[in-house]
Amino acid sequence: MRQELMSLPKGLAEEVASNLVMVARLIDEEPEQAYAYSRIALRLASRVAAVREAAGFAAYATQKYSEALAEFRAARRMTGSVELWPVMADCERGLGRPERALAMAGEPEVQKLDKAGQVEMRLVAAGARRDQGQLDAAIVTLQSPELASNSVQPWTARLRYAYADALLAAEREDEAREWFAKALEADKDGSTDASDRLAELDGVDFVDAMVEDDADADEDAAAPLVADVRDDEPDFVDEGEEEDDFEGDDADVVREAEIVDADLQEPAQDEPLPPANKDV
Repeated sequence: MRQELMSLPKGLAEEVASNLVMVARLIDEEPEQAYAYSRIALRLASRVAAVREAAGFAAYATQKYSEALAEFRAARRMTGSVELWPVMADCERGLGRPERALAMAGEPEVQKLDKAGQVEMRLVAAGARRDQGQLDAAIVTLQSPELASNSVQPWTARLRYAYADALLAAEREDEAREWFAKALEADKDGSTDASDRLAELDGVDFVDAMVEDDADADEDAAAPLVADVRDDEPDFVDEGEEEDDFEGDDADVVREAEIVDADLQEPAQDEPLPPANKDV
């Protein structure tokens, strides 16, 4: 990417690079902001393949699949590389065209992909089969040497997870549990929620301690308040009734607490994007 940006004037290259850094930092947690930075970079350097690719991934992360596909196609025309082929096929799925994704899975470009790319293409093809309601075909599509291998590769956890999920959709629960466990075993960086799926199959319910604490606090706030009656305060007497018979000098008087929400404010207005990080 740095090499591609060298084709730009130095000041412009630095500005574009700063926005691309922000795209990379925000795309997982704040995809909408990442998308906004990608549009700035695209406006500044639309003829740089790396910029088109970054804009494509930012659009993909915000489910703007038509826009993402257009950017990926542009990047591919500029570079001649096939590495974006699987994500382009997945965009077709996102656009409701699983048949096109399956057609792409059978194209010669797939044979030019590295091992990671071929596994990714297999995942997309299986997803397209599921989109069409072909669960058994999806399961068969995922059955591969990479799935059967005991070695753990970057794609292993996701491949095993997809296989387990397809088995569960086909109501093959025992097999699904086995493969969710294998996915968890390979998922060193927590890229899947295999542990939660296993717990769900085992009937384990997790309670969010933060939510529970908040509920306790709300209950305390809504509870009646207790106040002591001072010696110099008069006894409470109901009109037409006899005085209440209080025991001792003090008595607990229970009154209902009123909860007043004084924090209602107008919703905050959208703020402009902060400056892009210059530390490239």
